[in-house]
Amino acid sequence: MAGSMAKQLPYAAMKEIFTRFHALDAAPEGELEHVNAFTLLVAVALSAQATDVGVNKATRGLFAVADTPAKMLELGEEGLIGYIKTIGLFRNKAKNVIKLSRILIEEFGGEVPSSRAALQSLPGVGRKTANVVLNMWFKQPAQAVDTHIFRLGNRSGIAPGKDETAVERAIEDHVPAEFQLHAHHWMILHGRYICVARKPKCGICPINDLCLYEEKTE
Repeated sequence: MAGSMAKQLPYAAMKEIFTRFHALDAAPEGELEHVNAFTLLVAVALSAQATDVGVNKATRGLFAVADTPAKMLELGEEGLIGYIKTIGLFRNKAKNVIKLSRILIEEFGGEVPSSRAALQSLPGVGRKTANVVLNMWFKQPAQAVDTHIFRLGNRSGIAPGKDETAVERAIEDHVPAEFQLHAHHWMILHGRYICVARKPKCGICPINDLCLYEEKTE
């Protein structure tokens, strides 16, 4: 990220940016495939330092045989590894998925909890993973900040912050309420496909005229 941190965009610009995002895609969705809250939780936990495409490839077969905590425990750690060995850090992730499956059964009645604290008490589930589950499954306006959102937030002035927590807070504080539910998906998709790291596609960017990034490309 070249240059110093952008200033926070004013409210009118924020409202216009998210109005445009909404006009382009009224209900954006995450790209991780899942069939229920449990498979979403597992998919997000597996996606750390991996691509959504790579995770989806591995989980299609996995979720066909293990879409509940009980079935995941039955599969066991070695069985799970057989499905996810193409994903980075697969051994550690397999340990965590088996542990969290056991905890879900023993402490949560086999259900995925809907509070951030309860989610974060599970092995391998950090704040970002918890926020994705809260947002995608429980429809809470939780903001999961990844590298794409961090870059876009700082570059554009939508949500400047020195770390992921600060960017998360900036989204919560500055994005108009009516756009909060989908804010994280609009931002992640924009960062993934348009406001890319090396050569942002400013020429086709729908918010080019509002963005504070000084080193715009053609």
